[in-house]
Amino acid sequence: MANYFASNLKKIREQRGLSQNKLGTLAGVNQTTIARWENKEIAPSIDNVEDLANALNIPLPDLLGKDLRFDNATYMKPIVDDDNMVQIPVLGIIKAGIPIEAQQDILEYIEIPKTWLRGGKQFYGLKISGDSMFPKYQENDIVVFEDSRTYDPDLANNKDCAVMVNGDDATFKKVLLNDNGITLVPYNTGAYNIKMYTNEDIEKKPIRIIGIAREKRTRV
Repeated sequence: MANYFASNLKKIREQRGLSQNKLGTLAGVNQTTIARWENKEIAPSIDNVEDLANALNIPLPDLLGKDLRFDNATYMKPIVDDDNMVQIPVLGIIKAGIPIEAQQDILEYIEIPKTWLRGGKQFYGLKISGDSMFPKYQENDIVVFEDSRTYDPDLANNKDCAVMVNGDDATFKKVLLNDNGITLVPYNTGAYNIKMYTNEDIEKKPIRIIGIAREKRTRV
């Protein structure tokens, strides 16, 4: 927990524009303690983590998990359509090929069943560009992804996932997880290479699973 907690805490604190001293005041601890957590010198208690999550106004998994979701939380909020359906944003284009800079512009909204949100699950859509996932996925398909923070990351094994590489680049691949790291597999293996990353790569680049594909929608 400590490694992911430390990096997540620092990233979220800086995104919120908070100094260590200010966050410490909000969470009821001193600045030195915040600094030691971020430097991985000491580990927090679960009560400390809950206080920090409340101070930052984020869910607990955003501090503890290794897979942070897209940075702009407002993009993830569904719009209630009626009693049975909600609208979720299609955030932009994800490359089914080599990683490209992630885009988070809202292209449109699409409907999903309201029942999908049970248990606090969240979803977003991405438009596919490229042919590395052909023939299962076509150019311009819309893929609905379950937001990474609402599932156990181990459940992403052997699933088609949106993956962040180097912090800013997003790609769409089948994910294979093992004790040594992560492998990103295209369906179009005749044109694209399989990419393997060690646990050290995952930590340093970093590499983050940001969504598991739930449904494909092909436009005619």
